[in-house]
Amino acid sequence: MRLTDLAPGQHAQVAAVHSTEHLAHRLAALGFRAGKLLQIMRHGALSGPLHVRLGTTDVILRRSEAAQIEVLPLADEAAPA
Repeated sequence: MRLTDLAPGQHAQVAAVHSTEHLAHRLAALGFRAGKLLQIMRHGALSGPLHVRLGTTDVILRRSEAAQIEVLPLADEAAPA
């Protein structure tokens, strides 16, 4: 499943980043690494960017970048409190 497939409020774990080396390094610097937990905060209007929370860090990603991040959705009981 891709990051763009998640609904606002949904929690997930980063499984992999499938992108160019340059973008993979940039995303890793922002915190998008395998095993990292995240939450979708909101989707931008008209196919706009995604607002993602990684721990205490909020990141805004283009949909084209978010589509390259593979995630594993978490069940509600497995989501961080």
